Formats: sequence, structure tokens, C-alpha cells
Amino acid sequence: MKLFVYHTPELTPTDKVPECAIAVDVLRATTTMATVLSAGGEAVQVFSNLDQLMEVSEKWAAEKRLRAGERGGAKVPGFELGNSPLDCTPELVQGRRLFISTTNGTRTLQRIQDAKAVLTGAFVNRAAVVQYLLEQQPETVWIVGSGWEGSFSLEDTACAGAIAHSVLQQTNLSPDEQAGNDEVFSAIALYSQWQDNLLGLFHHASHGKRLLRLNCHEDLKYCSQTDILDVLPIQQEPGVLKKY
Repeated sequence: MKLFVYHTPELTPTDKVPECAIAVDVLRATTTMATVLSAGGEAVQVFSNLDQLMEVSEKWAAEKRLRAGERGGAKVPGFELGNSPLDCTPELVQGRRLFISTTNGTRTLQRIQDAKAVLTGAFVNRAAVVQYLLEQQPETVWIVGSGWEGSFSLEDTACAGAIAHSVLQQTNLSPDEQAGNDEVFSAIALYSQWQDNLLGLFHHASHGKRLLRLNCHEDLKYCSQTDILDVLPIQQEPGVLKKY
């Protein structure tokens, strides 16, 4: 198993497809997706375009759907939800499909949707992601941070490092044998420095600061927890993720 870390979807190779690709958008899309499926949501369907989301979701009965729209960290007017995992309670999401469009995470999923297996990872479900990798042993794994509008994000790369760090701990291979690119080492180093204070890292991160300005303090606290959800969102068809 060779691991590759890419800080943003734009940095992934355009001439190849990995056996397994993991989208990471810690603040907050992939945290929200894991939370929705853990709380009993039927599926998560992602869109980069808000108009397309509205068009597709209209075909679903109102009691079977939820619409989540986020731009710039804020909820899109007219949508039931923004991108806060704390809003995704079992009472609200049970048996419903979440139709979601966010600034960064949905773009990442579209970029990697042709991989043989497509997962979403965050700190909250890191252990479930690692368990899948150890069980399935895919030959090539891309861990793709969503970044922010094409730029590097501290929290996504730290999460990629958390995944890679755990995989290395649980295999007998050396980092040199397992790392496919230099970014794997940098991601592990970043995670290792901050693993005991992820919330502190989020407070340094540009998107963390953006969310703090929007009074999303509790969201940051929730997203900084590691291994609290035993759920793995996995792509069933392009753009549709269900619980593995």
C-alpha cells in the first residue's frame, strides 16, 4: 500500500486514478457527512452547483430530503442546513438523504470520484478510515485535502497526517516503503506536533479563524475530536455516499 497526500484537489495527478481516494474537509464537510450517516441518514449526495442540487432534490419527497448549502462558511439562504455537523441530529436526519453543496469539500469529491473506492475522512472517523485501509489493502491511496478555494489548509493536511500516522503504526512497513510522496512526511510531522491540541491548530488555521468570526466555536470543538464515530462514508455511485 502506497500512500500519497495532496494538499488540495488541484494538486492531484490528472493522468492517473488511484485504487482508493479519501476526501478530507475537516472544517466541515467530511465531518458533517460522517455525522449524518452515523445519525441514521439514508445517504449524502454532493453537488458543486446549488441550482443542480435544487433540481435533483426536488424529485424527492420533502420528508425524505434535507438540503445543506454553505458558501464562505455561512448557510445559503433557503436551505434547511448550512454545513454544521452539530445541526445533524438523529431526530432531523433519520432516514433522510442529505443533499449538500459546500465551498470546498464537494469539489474534492468530484475530482476523485473515478477512483475504485472513494471515502471521506475527518478526525471524527479517522479510525474507521484506517481500519478500511488495513482490511482492504488498496495498492495506491490518495488522501486529498480540500483546502480553501485552491489554497493549502492546515487542518486538512493534519488530518491526512493523522490517517497516514495511524496506518504506519499498525503495519510493519517503514515510512519510506509506504510513503508515495514527500507530502506524506510533512503531513505526519504536522499532525505529530499538534495531535494533543487539534483545537489549538484550528484556531491558527485561516478557515478556523473564518468560522470563529461566524461564531462557530462549538463546531471547531466537535471537529477536533478524534475517533468518536465508527462510520465510514463510501461512494456508492458518483456523488452519492452511504455508510460502509
